[in-house]
Amino acid sequence: MRNHLQEVASWHPIQGTPEKLRVAIGCGVGGTIETYDFIGFGTAAALYFGNVFFPGSNPLSATLLAFATLGIGFAVRPLGGILGGYLGDRIGRKPVLVGSLLLMGIATVLIGCLPTYQQVGVLAPILLVAVRVVQGLAFGAEWGGAILMTFEHAPWRKRGLYTGITQAGFPVGLLLANLAFLGSVRLGDQWAWRVPFLLSAVLIVVGILIRLKIDESPEFEELKQEGKVSNNPLLEVLRNDWRNVLRAFCLRIAETAGYAVAVTFLLSYLQFKINGQPFVDNSVSLLGLMIASAIGIAATPLWGWLTDRVGRRPVYLLGCAVMVAWGVPLFLLVNTGLAALIVLAFVISYAVCQNSLAGVQGAWFSELFATNTRTSGASLAYQLSAVVSGFTPLIATALYGVTGWVGPALLFSAYGLLGLLAALLTRETWGAATREEVARLERSLGPTVPVAAGASWAHRPAAPTV
Repeated sequence: MRNHLQEVASWHPIQGTPEKLRVAIGCGVGGTIETYDFIGFGTAAALYFGNVFFPGSNPLSATLLAFATLGIGFAVRPLGGILGGYLGDRIGRKPVLVGSLLLMGIATVLIGCLPTYQQVGVLAPILLVAVRVVQGLAFGAEWGGAILMTFEHAPWRKRGLYTGITQAGFPVGLLLANLAFLGSVRLGDQWAWRVPFLLSAVLIVVGILIRLKIDESPEFEELKQEGKVSNNPLLEVLRNDWRNVLRAFCLRIAETAGYAVAVTFLLSYLQFKINGQPFVDNSVSLLGLMIASAIGIAATPLWGWLTDRVGRRPVYLLGCAVMVAWGVPLFLLVNTGLAALIVLAFVISYAVCQNSLAGVQGAWFSELFATNTRTSGASLAYQLSAVVSGFTPLIATALYGVTGWVGPALLFSAYGLLGLLAALLTRETWGAATREEVARLERSLGPTVPVAAGASWAHRPAAPTV
């Protein structure tokens, strides 16, 4: 038994692989670039696309149409997640990481080159939708591969921290995207939205070079050597693990749909005209989001680190509880029109509500699924929620048209309540007994102790069940 344990630990020691930090940062850099591209579209949809691609509509209708286009990208993300998850479990995590980033980059640069409605008429929004579909497919394939690569290289007792580092790539991308849009405000209507998309070409080259240097997941390599790669990981995870897919789906909705209300919709809400004037200037909204995302760069791995200390579920419960209580106060703050309070609203919504959930998901979702179906399971649950979150700004805008700000506020709290209930129904994968058992194994047998003693690698969980 001991020789078997040492054999397994030789390719995945308890302290993680030697390149664990490089993998976490490298996957985070890719996440930064893809978030820059994808979130940039959301910002442009909230601030510019209504006038650029749907100029014949009134402001509210134009915003609805722009958000519908935004939602299309989210709607196809599950297909990208299914495809990326299947390929990740069949041919490896690394090829999916490189391919999805390249596809996303090409689509994003093309957005910056699109003609406007004034130039080509109805062809303009058609082209916008087509490129958005490609973006959605690429982004759907991205997350599972990046998180799983980090998770499977990371130390067992620091998987929350390391996956949190990768997740921190998303607030970095958010910050860079809004810096680009803030810097382009003075370029005029034609270039204010084009330049941020065109600039992503530089980031894509950097990201591809970094990802090409990352080694394949040690766990996937072992699966190949043992001949235990699943022939149909999607079918297998749906047949054997559909309950975890459903739970993770609901957990994810709280985070991503909550973001869609508290950030994407809120950006547009602050631009609705009152007495002929916008509620606040664009620069105030972008400044608030930039400060929030800057804080989120540190907050996300810190939330992940906290899960390594107290477990995954308690942190998720805390974040969702804050969401439930925060919906109405969020809008009361921004309704004051005071810049400082608007910035505070963005900080709490993002660095506390969103980041506390995102910082948990990388480790928790990975631990819910077996190694040979892990990418398919985690990706499917993660990206299916994108259908809900993608159309949430549209729903929030429609609610606003009927109820005013109260409707979107209650919608935000409802998403938090859904996450709270899902967290209560999802098993804790890193509880006190498990943490103590891993610590005991590490102390007694050294840094080469494997995860579940005697278990088949393809079917054992990421951490031992005690």
